[in-house]
Amino acid sequence: MDTAATAGLTFRDATDADVDALVALIESAYRGDSSRTGWTTEADILEGQRTDPEGVLAVIKSPDARLLTVEREGRVVACCQLEHRGTHAYFGMFAVSPALQGGGLGKVIIAEAERMAREAWGVDEMHMTVISVRDDLIAWYERRGYRRTGRMTPFPYGDERFGIPQRDDLQFELLVKELG
Repeated sequence: MDTAATAGLTFRDATDADVDALVALIESAYRGDSSRTGWTTEADILEGQRTDPEGVLAVIKSPDARLLTVEREGRVVACCQLEHRGTHAYFGMFAVSPALQGGGLGKVIIAEAERMAREAWGVDEMHMTVISVRDDLIAWYERRGYRRTGRMTPFPYGDERFGIPQRDDLQFELLVKELG
């Protein structure tokens, strides 16, 4: 494990008091000019919001989910959603502060999320969906052991809660990793 990336990290479940900080983090990692500081930006394919307080709170309140919050020196620097779905867990809402991207923090967080899902729920697979045109992001997940399935679901065009598409070819692809 990369000691520089893990130095001073605290992992905990999000609470209602974290909602505003988490929304700001997620928005900064994916939308607008601030997201261009990192490499996970969706600013060229989607405008508008990535999430909202209601969406974040729904994950926090769900009995089958947890919103893992990562802090360094008391500041929220990353998060991810874990949801128990029977024999597998779903991984989503993953965000790392743009200023900290590229330093190994994401690798540490996803590994911890996989460990937690295995231990808490005894699942043998992690599932996620990624916008299929996000080649760099999909390649990053493939290097972490995720495989493309070719199973696509439509992007929710017309529902601005998920952003305002700048392209007409967006869809989600299911990626899967065996956790064995």
